[in-house]
Amino acid sequence: MANVNKSPTKLRRAEVAGAGFAGLATAIALRQNGWEVTLHERSDELRAFGAGIYLWHNGLRVLEGLNVLNEVLQGSHTPPTYETWMHNKSISRETFKGLPWRVMTRSHLHNALVDRAKAVGVNICVNSEAVGADPQGLLTLQSGEVRQADLIVGADGVSSKIRDSIGFKQDRWGSTDGIIRLIVPRKKAELGHGEWDNTIDMWNFWPRVQRILYSPCNENDLYLGLMAPSADTRGSRVPLDLEVWVEMFPFLEPCLVEAAKLQTARYDKYETTKLESWTRGKVALVGDAAHAMCPAIAQGAGCAIVNGFSLTQDLEAGNSVEDALVAWEKRIRPITDRAQQISADYAANRSLSKGNMFTSAALEAARYDPIKRVFSWPQ
Repeated sequence: MANVNKSPTKLRRAEVAGAGFAGLATAIALRQNGWEVTLHERSDELRAFGAGIYLWHNGLRVLEGLNVLNEVLQGSHTPPTYETWMHNKSISRETFKGLPWRVMTRSHLHNALVDRAKAVGVNICVNSEAVGADPQGLLTLQSGEVRQADLIVGADGVSSKIRDSIGFKQDRWGSTDGIIRLIVPRKKAELGHGEWDNTIDMWNFWPRVQRILYSPCNENDLYLGLMAPSADTRGSRVPLDLEVWVEMFPFLEPCLVEAAKLQTARYDKYETTKLESWTRGKVALVGDAAHAMCPAIAQGAGCAIVNGFSLTQDLEAGNSVEDALVAWEKRIRPITDRAQQISADYAANRSLSKGNMFTSAALEAARYDPIKRVFSWPQ
């Protein structure tokens, strides 16, 4: 098992609930630092949910630390620019001053992390749902089995049973808008003349509010995020109401025709979850279990894997697990809190429609280097 630092003393044991990006990244980082790690997934197989994903400098640095960056770079895409359109006319073009960013399918990233987890020796259990935890270091499974560990990580999503079983105090609120996320063929030739390698954030406010985030993932795959208010029965309908989307975005008809064929499409309202604390005793929450955020600045997954990776760093400081978790949250949480707040504000006010909204504050989390623990790149 390459890059696993084995300690001559008894291995510390971690139980991780949830095999999404946050759970996988945390499990790999722990294993690379010598922990014995068991990862629990409630489904009968490991698979990515959703469509496409953005990773910025902070998330890409985590992938470098997990030794999967090269695999992820192959088959993903950095658009030449992030372009914003209003009523089908370009109003801004942002390049983020050279700050690295990448667009990919969620399955591409998930597969790379799963392969790495297996390579370093993470014990992966499918059909294994965690339903509760005790701050003393006990994990309870749906089967009734209770497992003891030095660390319990709840990475089991926005409806986390680990979080709710312990009773973490939380606030949760939704936004007016929601999104349909899809992967379709790029159809670049059929789209005709245009800069179709760019990410293009297309907004319309009349005669109805609709937005399409057009995001090429590679030569073949296109990630479409179709936003509409939840009160708009046609805009939020799944499978896609082709007529209502082609009416507003006629130049994307070849891609939208493909999107309308997808019977598994899902409309999700934007949600934000904020906890009083991410830790309790030997239990830590990461990802959406701790800080679900609106996708406005594309930092949900990035913050999730950064926080899981950073958790391992603080556990190596030599303190007790309980003290290390407290230190970890104190160190890393402010970055996530600020990203979450900006994301919520942008979503509530539809701020990205103005263009040039990736300000220094909006890019703060993206500029963080979790390996060096500093902020990189010019503001």
